[in-house]
Amino acid sequence: MMGFAIHFAFACFGAAIIMCLWRIITAEGVGTRVLALDTMVINTIALMILYGLFKGTEIFFEAAMIIAMLGFVSTVAYARFMLRGNIIE
Repeated sequence: MMGFAIHFAFACFGAAIIMCLWRIITAEGVGTRVLALDTMVINTIALMILYGLFKGTEIFFEAAMIIAMLGFVSTVAYARFMLRGNIIE
């Protein structure tokens, strides 16, 4: 039963990543693209954690933490670039 739930979650998060990718391609505004990219990072983190549960190894949890940190920093940097026009002062 747990295997079915994990496979269903893989399918749901995979579909969510495809929808976010579609939104990135077709969005009119830059803000919408940033939000879709941030949501795509969150879905990727969820997939990494699910894969770690599926395989029973802990390395994917650490990789998910690294992706989370990079996703946060990149979102903040892009938001700062949109507001001020530069990242580093």
